[in-house]
Order: sequence, then C-alpha cells, then structure tokens
Amino acid sequence: MTHLFKTHLEKFIEINEKEFLEIMTFFEVKSIKKKENLVVEGAICKSHFFVLKGCLRKFFINNKGVEQTTEFAIENWWITDNLAYEHRLPTEFYIQAVESSEILIINRESQEQLLMKFPKMERYFRFIYQRAYAAAQVRMKYLYDFTKEEFYDHLCKSQPEFVQRIPQYLIASFLGFTPEYLSEIRNKNRS
Repeated sequence: MTHLFKTHLEKFIEINEKEFLEIMTFFEVKSIKKKENLVVEGAICKSHFFVLKGCLRKFFINNKGVEQTTEFAIENWWITDNLAYEHRLPTEFYIQAVESSEILIINRESQEQLLMKFPKMERYFRFIYQRAYAAAQVRMKYLYDFTKEEFYDHLCKSQPEFVQRIPQYLIASFLGFTPEYLSEIRNKNRS
C-alpha cells in the first residue's frame, strides 16, 4: 500500500527507492475503522494524516450541536488541523474516518526531522500546502458566489465519483445544508 505514497511523491519530487524506504521510517502506517476518530475536539493536534485508501473528514460541532464538515481527504490527500498542528494547540475539530481507511501518520517532530534529513520533502510539502490553500480559496468563492443548489450541482459535475461515494448527510454537512434540504434538491433535479 505504501507504494501509492511513492507514486504520489514522484509527481512532485525525484526520489529513489533507497530514499523512499528511509522516508517511510518517519511515518506510521495504520488501518482505521469507519467512524473512528483520529483527532477529537480539545486534544492537542499532534499528527498529520495522509490517505492511502479510504476517506477522512474534518468537522466541528456548532453551537446548535450539529456537525459541520469542513474538509474531506480521499486517496493522496493530507488532512489535519493545520493551526493546531503547527502551534501544538488544542484543536476545535474532529478528524474521523468516513470509510475504513489505510493512512500514513506523521507527528510534528518526525516531520521536522524528515525535512532536515530530506530537504526535497520541504519542496513536496510546499506544493501540498499550495494546493490545499488553493482548494480552500475555491471553496470560499463557491460559498459566496453560488446558490446552495448551484454549489451542489457544481460538486456533482466536477466530482461525480466523490458525490456517489460519500454519504449524502455528509455531503449536506459539507455544503452547509440540512440532509432534508439536500433531498429536496436531489428530488427537484430528478423531476
């Protein structure tokens, strides 16, 4: 399964087998069950997670007691609470498996050691953070620019496999809908 990570890295940096095997010593490979929490609100966020197989989500519980999904990570995506991870702070989020998943985990100290030993990984992480930031910018634009229906339609057209794969109540949470409102939109689109 870790060969998928090597293939992913090679999209951004040149890396040989010996380097890759050494890089992998900085990571823990873990299987997690559906609905298993990796991070819970109030805990110090110590890890950064890379999805080899499966899906994770980041969410918080709003003041009405409703889960609000802010981010998903599927294969070849990273996820953490960046602010809490970088500053060793308690997180305001949960990170949970949407599906049974295979993940890589790196803690902040190991990541710093990895970057010192393999400076090319600094370049890799710069690309990853740039892409994540760009995705967050696009999502913010959609939140302001699209109606709720347009946002859902756009998601269905741009990421059809993702929409089919993720439970509808989580899609609703990500888009800021109630599950009932999403059902109304879907029924209207079928008509």
